[in-house]
Amino acid sequence: MIARYQTEEMARLWSAEHRYRVWAEVERLALAAWAELGAVPAAAAAELAAALPAGDLDATFVRRVGEIEAETRHDVVAFVRALAELSGSEAVARYLHYGLTSTDVVDTAQNYLLAEALELIDGELERLGGELARLARRYKYTPAVGRTHGVHAEPTSFGLRFLGFYAAIERDRQRLARAREQIATAVLSGSVGNYAHTPPEVEAYVAARLGLTPEPVSTQVAPRDRHAEVLAALAILGADLERIAVELRHLQRTEVLETTEPFFEGQTGSSSMPHKKNPVALENVSGLARLLKSNLQAGLENVALWHERDISHSSVERVILPDSTTLAHYLARRLSGVLAGLRVNEERVAGNLELTNGLIYSQRVLGLLIEKGLDRDAAYRLVQRNALKSWEEGRPLARLLAADPENPLSEAELAAAFEPGYYLRYVDRIYERFGL
Repeated sequence: MIARYQTEEMARLWSAEHRYRVWAEVERLALAAWAELGAVPAAAAAELAAALPAGDLDATFVRRVGEIEAETRHDVVAFVRALAELSGSEAVARYLHYGLTSTDVVDTAQNYLLAEALELIDGELERLGGELARLARRYKYTPAVGRTHGVHAEPTSFGLRFLGFYAAIERDRQRLARAREQIATAVLSGSVGNYAHTPPEVEAYVAARLGLTPEPVSTQVAPRDRHAEVLAALAILGADLERIAVELRHLQRTEVLETTEPFFEGQTGSSSMPHKKNPVALENVSGLARLLKSNLQAGLENVALWHERDISHSSVERVILPDSTTLAHYLARRLSGVLAGLRVNEERVAGNLELTNGLIYSQRVLGLLIEKGLDRDAAYRLVQRNALKSWEEGRPLARLLAADPENPLSEAELAAAFEPGYYLRYVDRIYERFGL
């Protein structure tokens, strides 16, 4: 991912320094397991542990791996040689990577990194959900026009749309938690997954200490439906983030202008039009969400591999796994920032509610007419006839209905029909479902 859309946390997580440190930890734990089984000298495990830094490996080590890889053209072989050099131990050089194949290290480490990345994303989603819950509570009882097909429909709660977004983000968190559980497996089963050279005890030892579970049935690789599930959860998250961004972009249109994203001192909206305040952050969310969603297709293609393994998935995953998790983290943080500074124009919200001269209350009038004794078709024709006249002439629907000789409703009954509070009477019940 280009630096523009990285977060500091994800940049570190997917850095070569951190990735190699996790690879080294898998190697260290495997060696320790062998030592416990009595298959390798305890000194080998101890000397490797002593050689490893407390944090990430450094740029010097990364460069050394690159130098060796230029010769071997194999990144794991290069890593193992560089790690043996780092240890300075003959015992480590002899027993390092004992009984393992490359993917034992790479897949176990990658699954660990993905689980770590999903935890970071969840932290940002918790913050995003908090902003949505705040807006939902703040505008819970604010009447606003609801829109269907982009056209004014009926009054609703302005806060209810934020509550709907909050519910979606909570579902995303649940999906990501399930995906994290599915991806958090260790795979140290050997060249074709049958433990011929490494007993299941080694895998179990490594898994337990990394907070993973042993893969029940592997080949040489972890089954890629697990990775597809992660990408699917991230893609759905991207769709939900875009849903929020699109709604707020529509509400910022000049003709609507019920909300505006933050605009900071010194910011410019256009190089040519000084008056412009564009929803650039929200458009950024919409655009990058498309990229996040598109990576799922590549993940699905990775599920079907040849026999016990091929590496057609490997090059793809080097791009889509860091990119997708980084994008999700960045987008959640960007959108949280927009919501934290979102400006709601309550006067415009109230004004738009009355923009159609009461047409948005037509269904309420229809219901009252039916209750008054009219059959549905007659009531519908009565309301529609006056509604169309209101559209054409710009006159209030209530006034037209009051003057219609076929209208049986009293003045008080008509006034009650055009009261927005009627549409908010179950809002508390909806909010109670979320403890808000």
